[in-house]
Amino acid sequence: MPETDVMPVSSSAPEQSQNQTEVFAVHGADPEVLAYAMAKYSRSSLSMRDSLKEISSQRAEQFLNTFYFQYGHRSIADLAHLAFAIERLSLLAAIVLVDEQRWDGQERSTRYQNFRKSGWYMPDFGGDARTEALFRERVEALFGAYHEIAERMLESLKAQVARPAEMKAEAYERTLRARAFDVARYLLPLAANTSLGQIVNARTLETQISRLLSSEYGEIRQLGEKLRAAASGAAWNVHGEELEKLAEEIAAVDPAVGERAAAVLRREVRTAPTLVKYAAPNEYEMATRRELRQAAAELMDGEAIETAPAVDLVEGDEPLEVELATTLLYGACHYPYRQVRRHVEGMTEARRDEIIALGTRHRGKHDELLREFASGKALKFDILMDIGGFRDMHRHRRCVQVLQGFTGMHGWETPEGLAEAGLERRYEEAIGAAHAASVELGRGGAPEAAESARYLLPLGTRTRALFKMDFAEAVYISELRSQPQGHFSYRRIAWEMYEAVRRQHPSLARYFRVTDVREPVDLLKR
Repeated sequence: MPETDVMPVSSSAPEQSQNQTEVFAVHGADPEVLAYAMAKYSRSSLSMRDSLKEISSQRAEQFLNTFYFQYGHRSIADLAHLAFAIERLSLLAAIVLVDEQRWDGQERSTRYQNFRKSGWYMPDFGGDARTEALFRERVEALFGAYHEIAERMLESLKAQVARPAEMKAEAYERTLRARAFDVARYLLPLAANTSLGQIVNARTLETQISRLLSSEYGEIRQLGEKLRAAASGAAWNVHGEELEKLAEEIAAVDPAVGERAAAVLRREVRTAPTLVKYAAPNEYEMATRRELRQAAAELMDGEAIETAPAVDLVEGDEPLEVELATTLLYGACHYPYRQVRRHVEGMTEARRDEIIALGTRHRGKHDELLREFASGKALKFDILMDIGGFRDMHRHRRCVQVLQGFTGMHGWETPEGLAEAGLERRYEEAIGAAHAASVELGRGGAPEAAESARYLLPLGTRTRALFKMDFAEAVYISELRSQPQGHFSYRRIAWEMYEAVRRQHPSLARYFRVTDVREPVDLLKR
């Protein structure tokens, strides 16, 4: 068609783009600057490239001060993702640190690494030399038993399992050593040092820091302060030494250009100085925790903890009010869910409402409701298992988890394989002595004494947690965690979860593709 025959486009019609959809990755922008640039999509027609070219760190700070803090647009912080290395913290602190539903990271594995030389966290005993000496003695004894059992288990496994001709000696040794660590890790105390890396958005980081600063543990409060300082201060640049060398080389050739280059190459990046500057201890959480503990103590009145199965599926037709009150009290005590619920069901409606009100009384303007209010899931599993195995289950973020505090009240688990290796007595002596010392250390009566005593509890110690989930998550956990390459502790729990659903909903059992944990396992397949 001749150009003169093209019909004119009405000026009122929207402009039609002649380009295809464009997708490009963004690299090199500071996290807060990038968050600002992405937030501008809702307020500007500029492209990402144009936005990033015109935004400075100062402008990003001004924007965030206005829209994040004054107007409460917290979703903006979801757009800034930050990476942290957190090294030489205790296993106890690591469990608390990662207890976020929006969290991604990896921790040093007790299944694949030798913790013999990791060292441990020494709690503050207020200058009491006797208790400090007792703590040190018991920790050293646990590490000694850990090393002994790891080595003797390895020799026992080698005697039981021959190396296939096609398997390299290094792979054979590595695989069986990991199985030996599966057993030995039960003796690692919560004081043992570990390291982890995390990648979180700034909103999660802010709530994480606030939660850590609100902890009853001194180590964890210090960890919160260090996280806030790391987010506010200069980040470590993986290419820092190379960039410094390059700046020096440029300056040697041309000082003027070198000065300009140094300004870019040596520029410090602060990952989230604006978004975490107001992170502070959460009074809502701290005050509510104290009041719920008191309410739970008054309600249970020293009643003995009832025996409960390792996995108890406690679903039912309970009213939402009963579930809310029970869950709030459950997280503040050491009793099974059913035992607490029985007391809640016997309450008057007014008293039940008072318990629920305790969970909101101190809530501030910007505080989210406590996790205990995430109720209404179809399946609720009350799980009692060793701390080591729990840490693997703790990674499942799609379910709601309500954790009880660490205690020696529930005793401990004895791992598989000890009897066959002739190590059961050695294990029982070591873990029993640690529990006895923990009780002795906690007799001081002061909260600090009880806090310090918990660091002595080994990973074999039982802990209780409530897992609330939908059917899809129950299937996922049961299938994934029952696989033969998994640890025998959580394999058993995953199987019991499946069995509990099968008993209560037999028609749904066929949708689970679980591995029967009662079948023999090839120890060389991981």
